[in-house]
This record gives sequence, C-alpha cells and structure tokens, in this order.
Amino acid sequence: MKRRWKSLLLAWNWVLLSLGTSILIILTQPISPVPAQEPPAIEATKKPSEPEKPPSTPEATEKKPSDAAEPPPTPEELARRQKLIEGDKLYLAGNLAEAEKMYRLAKAPFTTKLKNQQRKPAIIDPAQLSPAGKVYWREAEAGIASKLQTRTLVPLQLLVEQVPEFIPGHIKYAETLKQYGDEKKALAVLDRGATLYPNQPDLIKARVAALADAKKWIEASLAARQFAILNPNDPQAPEFKKLADTNLKRYKSHIRAEVRGNTIANIITGALGYAVTGSLLGPFSALDSTIMLLQGEGSIGESVAKQAKKQLKLINDETVSKYVDEIGQKLVKVSGREEFKYEFFVIPLEDLNAFALPGGKVFINAGAIVKANSEAEFAGLIGHELSHVVLSHAFQQVTQGNLISNVTQYLPLGGTIGQLFGLSYSRDMERQADTLGTRLIATSGYAADGLRNLMVTLEKQQKNAPPTWLSSHPGGSERVRYLESLISDTGYNRYAYEGVARHQEIKERVKQLLKEKKEREEQKKKPNDESKK
Repeated sequence: MKRRWKSLLLAWNWVLLSLGTSILIILTQPISPVPAQEPPAIEATKKPSEPEKPPSTPEATEKKPSDAAEPPPTPEELARRQKLIEGDKLYLAGNLAEAEKMYRLAKAPFTTKLKNQQRKPAIIDPAQLSPAGKVYWREAEAGIASKLQTRTLVPLQLLVEQVPEFIPGHIKYAETLKQYGDEKKALAVLDRGATLYPNQPDLIKARVAALADAKKWIEASLAARQFAILNPNDPQAPEFKKLADTNLKRYKSHIRAEVRGNTIANIITGALGYAVTGSLLGPFSALDSTIMLLQGEGSIGESVAKQAKKQLKLINDETVSKYVDEIGQKLVKVSGREEFKYEFFVIPLEDLNAFALPGGKVFINAGAIVKANSEAEFAGLIGHELSHVVLSHAFQQVTQGNLISNVTQYLPLGGTIGQLFGLSYSRDMERQADTLGTRLIATSGYAADGLRNLMVTLEKQQKNAPPTWLSSHPGGSERVRYLESLISDTGYNRYAYEGVARHQEIKERVKQLLKEKKEREEQKKKPNDESKK
C-alpha cells in the first residue's frame, strides 16, 4: 500500500515538474496574433472493407517478389533508348527543335483521350468578348444588381464553360458562389481557371485568397510562391512573394497553437503512464514530442534522420550520392520552401521505395535508381517525395489525430525506422504530390512526363506483387491518366531532357554496389552454416 502511495506521489511530482517545464517552453515560443483554428479534415486512403497491411520494414522489403532480376530490354526498347540518348545530346547542345523531333520519335502519344482544343489567349477586357460572351456577362451583372441567385450563377457558369479565356468570369463566378455559401465549388472554379491560365496574376491572387479563407494556408503560400518563381519578371512577383510568406507564417502560427493545445494532455498522459507502469518512457516521450513539435518541422526531421542513419546502412559511394543530391537540390530550388536543410540519402535495398521526413530529409532505396529508366523518371520519384515535404504532409499527420502515437514512432524511445516506409497519405495528398512533383521536374528542365513514365514502368515490371512504393502510393492506371491530363492541360513540356545515358551509368554502378553487398552478406552466412553441420 505504501509503495502504491509512493508511486502516486512521484507521479504527482512529475506532473508539477512537467507542467512547469511546458509553461517555460510555451512562454519562450514566439506568439502570433492569428488565433488557433481547426485543421482541415484529411480523407483516408483506405476503404473500411480493406484489411490493414502491416508497414513494410527494411528486412521485409529485401524478400519482395518485385526484387527479382529485371528482364533484358527488347530490341524495340533498345532502339527507343538510343533515340532518347540522341535527343538528350541535341538538347544539351541547345538544339531544342531537333531534340524535340527525336523525343517525339521515341515517345508514343498518351493513351488518355484528351480534348484537342487550342487554348485561346487570356481576355481581361469585357469588350473583347464574343457576342455570346457579352450576353452572358451582361446577364450576370444584371443578376448581381437584382440580387437574384439563379439569374447570376447560370450565366456565369455558361460564361466560364464556353469562354474560359475570360479571366474576370472565373473570379466573379467564384465570388458569387462563395457569397451564396458554396465555398468548395468556388475554390474548384479558381483551381480550374488557374490550371488553364497559370500566369494570370489576378486569377492566382483570387485563388490564393480563397485558399487562405478555407484555412489551407500552406497551399495558399505555395500557390503564391510558385507564381513568383515561375514569373520573376511580372511586376506583381514581389507582392506574391509577400503573400507566400504571410500565409506560411499563418500556417506556422496555426501549428504552434495546435501543438500548445496538446501540450498539457501529452505530459499528463506520460505521467499517468509512469504511475501505472513505473516506466519513465511515457513522460520523456511526451515531453520530447512537445519540445520537438514546438520547435517545428525541421527539428522533427533532424531527430528522425539522425536515428534513421543509425538503423539503416546508407550507400556512401561519392558518385551515387552526388548524383542523387544534385537532382534533389535542383528540384529544391523551385520548390518554394527555403527554410529547410534538404538532404538526400540512398539505402542499399533492392526494391523501389522512398520516404520523406518533415523538414526536408528524403531517403531513397537504391532499387529506385535501378528500376527507373532515365534521370527524368528518377527525378519524378524525388519530386513526388519532395512535394510531401514542401506541402508539410507528414507534419500535418503528426499534429493531427493521435499525436503521441504518431510522434513517438519517430523517436528513439518508440517504434522502428522501418515503419517510415509504411507512411500512407490520403488520396488528396497523393494527388497534390503528383501535381507539384510534376510541376517541379517540368520547371527544372526535365521531361514533364518523368513521374508518369515511372508509373508506367512500374506497372509493366510488377508481376505477382507491386513494388513497395506503389503499394503505399495507390492509384495505378488512374494516376497515369491523371498525370497525362495534367501535363496536357497545363502545357508542360514532355519533350525535354531525359538523361538516359547518364542515368544508365549510375544505374550500373548501383547494381554493382548491391551485388557486392549481397556477396558480403553471403560470406558472413557461410561460417554460421558450416558450424551447424
């Protein structure tokens, strides 16, 4: 009985100490005037009827059926590869027109049936509208003046559908939809308009404002920063840079408020765990989680990366590491998040897999290099994972739902680094990463269909089981169709640099490194096998 009271007394002392520490932490953090707000709901990727799959681990991934030796290329594939190599030589020499001709010879048209319509130049002045467009605009203005919902929305919808080049039509339609309570459709209208005409500042500004109103501050920041990056000569580029910084600050303030709201609960949870079990792991995990979350994404990424590098054997080959880092840093330059220290690591595992940590730490299996056919395909994979970092997807997962269980799996005190391979994002998050990843590689000068081609390559290679990366990034042919539509609708150039010859050299080097690793492991097993005889 005395022992139990002693344990409870120690637990109460721990609560008081922890509360004092947490108050000190909170007081030392910068406070922003933006109030705490509810985070947006995240759509689950798994259907209720689907059984949960255990997260893959480094040990398990080495035994996947997808790790079987890839078949040798067919004569047709070799001929196509040679055309791409010739196209790359022309591209690097600055002969872009001839390079495009060669790339077109090597690449088949997309399988997705797309609307083959020429995009018309944007119109700002209503006087430039067609007769039908002028009627729609006039009717919409009359509806607005009369405050009649149907008379306003119907002509605006027809105007946007039939005359999409009229930029004020998108903006006015979205404003009216929001006025009548349909914020979701209003944002969809601006999304479509911005996709068709991404270089129109008024349209992008309206979309940024709508995203901010919907509390999607990180997306608002990205939209503004992307415009500033892609249109550096636009007179409004500095204004968009300020918009990006403002929304990023609002997002960080929201995250700090979210974390502070969970601080006391985390510490009390840990203290109660100590009272029940007598183990200090709970309190220390809770306190460490709180400190790291208050410090932000970079702190979490650094902590997990440090532990990951201890648990995972990394490839230290200078040529391979330099190749991967060069591609990654090229994409980082156009990503719009400059506050992180981005690092890229290669794990000597044969299956195609990768994961990205908050704050810019990206781990990629060597098998990703082996299975990709070109630098552009491999850049597509890195761009996708990098997009999860830029969009703060992993950090959002940490700060929502079961906070403690999510964070402690990252800490040395709980979980294994192998669980990081099993991080699954919502379908919306995957779609966002596909969209931004494709934009990053296109903006960096790679063929815009790099990620799309990687998806096609993986679908062809998979037999009884899909590669691990595909298992945690579902979508298959539907994602290929989406990427094809995205590239066609946005006008991204798929006839740009592929980097086939250079990637092939690195690919052969990686194969040799994996072979040497396997031979070393077999040599270690031999003494044990002989001792059993």
